[in-house]
Amino acid sequence: MVERTPILDFFTHLILFIGFLVAVVPFLLVAIAASHNIVDVNRVPMSLIPGTDFWTNIQAAWTTANLGRTLLNSLILAVGVAAGKVFISALTAFSLVYFNYPGRKLIFWLIFVTLMLPLEVRIVPTYAVAANVLAPYQAILDITGISWIIQAVSGVEVSLNLGLLNTYGGLILPLVATATGTFLYRQFFMTVPDELTEAARMDGAGALRFFVDILMPLSRNNMAALGTIMFLYAWNQYLWPLLITTDPAYLTSVMALKSLIPNEGGGVPTWNIAMAGTLITMLPPLFVVALMQRWIVRGLIVTEK
Repeated sequence: MVERTPILDFFTHLILFIGFLVAVVPFLLVAIAASHNIVDVNRVPMSLIPGTDFWTNIQAAWTTANLGRTLLNSLILAVGVAAGKVFISALTAFSLVYFNYPGRKLIFWLIFVTLMLPLEVRIVPTYAVAANVLAPYQAILDITGISWIIQAVSGVEVSLNLGLLNTYGGLILPLVATATGTFLYRQFFMTVPDELTEAARMDGAGALRFFVDILMPLSRNNMAALGTIMFLYAWNQYLWPLLITTDPAYLTSVMALKSLIPNEGGGVPTWNIAMAGTLITMLPPLFVVALMQRWIVRGLIVTEK
């Protein structure tokens, strides 16, 4: 039990207030910079009094960076990664916890080890796979001689090629392949009482029905927490979309911010427009966090069933 005293309460609120300032001040600076004109935003020090060009800068950023299209691409990427991660992680953890088959623990530890291999570490082989998903199967056909036999018999050259460059699948699928959600779901499923599983089995519920009707409703907090975290993770991605896309139609909003900072000709940078674009780009994840805040906390700390 923590003893509450006026002095401890004062220091607790002081620490919370400092944390609040650390979180809010950068956002306020971006909003203030987005309201200035090009002269005021480049003045040192910049005035902390909001200017009058906020909506003008917002319109300029929206048009220059084509934020309507790029925000849609970011939304598709973030929602696709969040939904795919929640679904695949739940199925994987369900298999690891509720099915007894040889090598189950080995499979879990192999999945768990991938936590030490973030996307930045495996980005080269991941790009090679995305460039041609069927390349491993083509290699198997070539090594075993099957492709040569088919060509000798039918005269048809076997060439398997399926590229994911400049596609939404290429943007989404490599980001789904992480072990974070599997570990989170596994730890939760292991806390579900065995009596609940036995009761469902006695009532005639099969594995799929037990998963859909019992485990999924119980894990809605975990689903919300994991989905929100993966949404933010995917929305803020820069390196992978930059590598996988060359078609401007698939640019994300984070990538489009670069076009708001001219670096040619030695002109004065339009930081006011760049900050307006940054403000627009950060609003969707802020809205998601504000909307899902309670679910995130429940999913990460609440353990009672």
